[in-house]
Amino acid sequence: MPSLLGQTFFQLSIFLRALSSPVAFGALAVVERAGKVVLVRHSYATGWYLPGGGVHRGELPQKAVLRELEEELGLTWASEPEFVGIFTRKTWLATNVITLFRVREARFTFQPNLEVREIVLADPASPPPGTSSGVCRRLAELSGKGPQSSFW
Repeated sequence: MPSLLGQTFFQLSIFLRALSSPVAFGALAVVERAGKVVLVRHSYATGWYLPGGGVHRGELPQKAVLRELEEELGLTWASEPEFVGIFTRKTWLATNVITLFRVREARFTFQPNLEVREIVLADPASPPPGTSSGVCRRLAELSGKGPQSSFW
């Protein structure tokens, strides 16, 4: 039976490891509509991004992406999200693990909100200026015009 001191040390080491290497799990979507893709402008960041956000504890990523689309875009209906891939991105001290889905059909009634100020239906082959580099890479990959990468 491990000692109390040993158990405490083990728990402390797990805690310190989590602090030194935090991981955030997210789910994003390429939402398609009439040959265009939906990009969002957040209230807390500059540029254009794919809609989506964090996956809650115990939540399936495909459910999380639909929840996020409802919150950000006012999603009222969507085709089943198709899994595209899992990507990683290191930002500051954290690592983001991102699941990407493709939603080929969606209906939504967007209203600017606290998180998303604006949306645009963009040509995936020519996203607007200010589109994040990770989004540009994913759009190029999906169109077959860019090399595959596991890094966001």
